[in-house]
Amino acid sequence: MKKVALRNIHRYLSLFISIQFLLWTISGVFFSFNKIEEVRGEQYLLESKEKDFSINSPININSSGGIKFFYRLDDLVYEVNLGGSFYVYHQDGNPIAKLSFSEAKEIIQTKTNLTPISVGEISKNERGSEYRSRPLPLFKVESLNKDEKVINVYLDPYSGQIRAIRSTQWRMWDFLWGLHIMDWTDRDNFNNNFIKFFSVLAFISALSGILLFFKTRRT
Repeated sequence: MKKVALRNIHRYLSLFISIQFLLWTISGVFFSFNKIEEVRGEQYLLESKEKDFSINSPININSSGGIKFFYRLDDLVYEVNLGGSFYVYHQDGNPIAKLSFSEAKEIIQTKTNLTPISVGEISKNERGSEYRSRPLPLFKVESLNKDEKVINVYLDPYSGQIRAIRSTQWRMWDFLWGLHIMDWTDRDNFNNNFIKFFSVLAFISALSGILLFFKTRRT
């Protein structure tokens, strides 16, 4: 291959993919300077205190995913994984009722250092939402941190377990992650065709640059 042709391939190919290179660099810098624990909102969780409990009656449920006991406020309940779906029961085996909005706020006050201000229920999934991949329904509890910034806490309305904590820091991380993996809608698919295509172009650009370097040295 002639040196001029090789130089043109490297030049225009590099120009074409330079914007994505820049986005990869910017997002990479952001990821390296932001702890994933803080992005996930773990700094808002209070340390849970273990409580002793006893089971008054046998539980006759065949669950391949196991049974998990925990307290929902002051009530001892258990969660069963049946075929990938989770069900919550009272200790006596009766299905547990959905939390009230006031109980949801109480759980936020008990489990986090946030101040809950409003509660809403989510029953429909949306592409690219900040609660994606979480089983529905969910309670969305808008809360305030100590700096009076709004933090969204997503709560399972039956178990009372916190499923996700979302802040402005998380949204920025999520936006840049979408740019990084070139999945701008769902921001979850790392094997999409766009990133495969640009990865191949990046390889060709790097290879042509190396070949051009050695050809230039010979002359």
